Amino acid sequence: MNKKLYSVVAFLGMFTLCVNAQEGSNVALKGDSINEIVIYNQRLQIPKTLQNRNIVIIGQEQIKQLPVNSVNELLSYVSGVDIRQRGPHGTQADISIDDGSFEQNMLLLNGQKISDPQTGHNSLNIPVPLEAIERIEIVRGPSARLYGINSLTGVVNIVTKNPEKDGVFATVYGGSSFKKDKEDDHNEVYNNTGIQLGGTLVRKKDNHMLFGSYDAGNGYRYNTAFHNNKVFYQGNIIPNENNAIMVLAGHARSSFGANGFYAAPGDKESKEIVSTTMLNLSSRHHLNDRFTLIPSVAYRYNFDDYQFFRHNLDVARSRHYTSAVTANANGEYQADYGRYTFGAEMRYEEINSTNIGDHSKSNYGLFAAFQKQLFDKLDVNIGAYVNYNTKYGWEVFPGIDASYKFNTNWEALFNAGTASRLPSFTDLYLNQRPGNIGNPDLMSEKAYQVELGGKFRKNRFQAEAFVFYRDINDFIDWIRPTIQDPYQPYNAAKNKTTGLNSSLRYKIGNEITSWNLGLSYTYLSPKIENKESDKISKYSLESLKHQVIGTVNFTHNNFSATLVNRFNERLTYKSYWITDVRLNYQFDKINVYLDAQNIFDTTYIEAGAVPMPGRWFTVGIKFNGL
Repeated sequence: MNKKLYSVVAFLGMFTLCVNAQEGSNVALKGDSINEIVIYNQRLQIPKTLQNRNIVIIGQEQIKQLPVNSVNELLSYVSGVDIRQRGPHGTQADISIDDGSFEQNMLLLNGQKISDPQTGHNSLNIPVPLEAIERIEIVRGPSARLYGINSLTGVVNIVTKNPEKDGVFATVYGGSSFKKDKEDDHNEVYNNTGIQLGGTLVRKKDNHMLFGSYDAGNGYRYNTAFHNNKVFYQGNIIPNENNAIMVLAGHARSSFGANGFYAAPGDKESKEIVSTTMLNLSSRHHLNDRFTLIPSVAYRYNFDDYQFFRHNLDVARSRHYTSAVTANANGEYQADYGRYTFGAEMRYEEINSTNIGDHSKSNYGLFAAFQKQLFDKLDVNIGAYVNYNTKYGWEVFPGIDASYKFNTNWEALFNAGTASRLPSFTDLYLNQRPGNIGNPDLMSEKAYQVELGGKFRKNRFQAEAFVFYRDINDFIDWIRPTIQDPYQPYNAAKNKTTGLNSSLRYKIGNEITSWNLGLSYTYLSPKIENKESDKISKYSLESLKHQVIGTVNFTHNNFSATLVNRFNERLTYKSYWITDVRLNYQFDKINVYLDAQNIFDTTYIEAGAVPMPGRWFTVGIKFNGL
């Protein structure tokens, strides 16, 4: 890392002497709540900032009830979110939102950017365990006005907990498919195990949270064994009611067999190691009754070691070292006639790689927005983000969000926004002949989207529906003229997508016995106008077309059972139904659970040429004294 990066870190470290302790992050989100939810947004920290957008929120109760052990698996239950996993338990996964590619969305941790500049394949390698998460917010649609570049199809924001008391946490689990490895001489039964430990310390003016976890398995087919290690720390310091500090640090190391991940069938003996370190310092200062200042700085380091032949490391081995620093200084001013928000952002990225080379780039942004409520029913938020990139120059991204409340039950929402996605280092400079090569002449992708929707809430019933149209120009697709040629990215297409997101939720019962019913449906109709239609496309035919997610949760006293059915159909892949179940029983501070995933043993593929696991059972015990 050069002197420029170090000077930026030093300057902003001094600037953020007092940082924010996540105002609003201790809001309790119940799985059966159908009230308006307060949104946490590190940039603005304003409850109403995002209320006019199409947002999905996964709260703590839902996280506890779903049969999952990783953020990757959790996101696969969100309507319109397409998680293309190459293995279970957070091994490796790509995320797309409403027909976007895995490079066209942004991943945030407490509002700070943590997406990987090398490739979106590594963005979900994060150190935060599920037990440290307060909730996850998914903001649909181009969001440059709020989050800058690369938020072309949406944003996923992971919000961590703000501990309220001292305590300890421990969990241990084990699982198996009860099938044997037919390709390995050991003939072992496929299995996995995991352990997680954590604790919190809460005092009058500060609180702290520390988690560590380890999980491993011998795979679910040949060369798919994995080992995951994570450690995560968060500290909040509150010197007084007007200033607060949040310090965050984490490290995640994942090692896994990569059979069929990227170059099937030749990569049967491949292995990959991804190691990620994150540091975050942020603050919030109430300077007076009207003005609030929010500075922050975040650092992300990633090491990616891809071994095409795991038994011969001298051949076809790729090692990538990336660093990224993001700094923000944002503010909010509450005037008599409306609310102003404004700020500046800097992001510096660099890579040192055996087959991408040594490169760096810087990005600078300014944004401003104005929010006003009219006639007590109409809420309007309008603004723009101005961006300068050292490779691509100046761009401007305007946007508007609005909502109108007809009464206490009905609300209409409208938003129109623009965004851009800059090519990754892999897109630009990869030299991995004969399989893949980059294109340094790529232009950035540009998009605009218009969305209209409505919400209805009454007592225990909630319904939402949104329709949208999105147009992406200079869409980047990896293509090749013939099967003998390498894949190379080109701005070769237009991607025009019309979509529908809808959901229903209903609660029956009382505090002792209750049923929570949920149903969501997503329809996507992409139209790809490819300038190179006679060539072979790598990604354009993987788009999601239909998605249905149905959830039934039954609770009686300390017992709960959750059944989830998921249906996915892509443009060219075979459609499939997946059924998962979790059974829970709570003994005071001890929780015992049983998961049965893919209980009908469906054969299906989410990414590349990687068949996903069949039926799998997991038993776990948790002690929660937090």
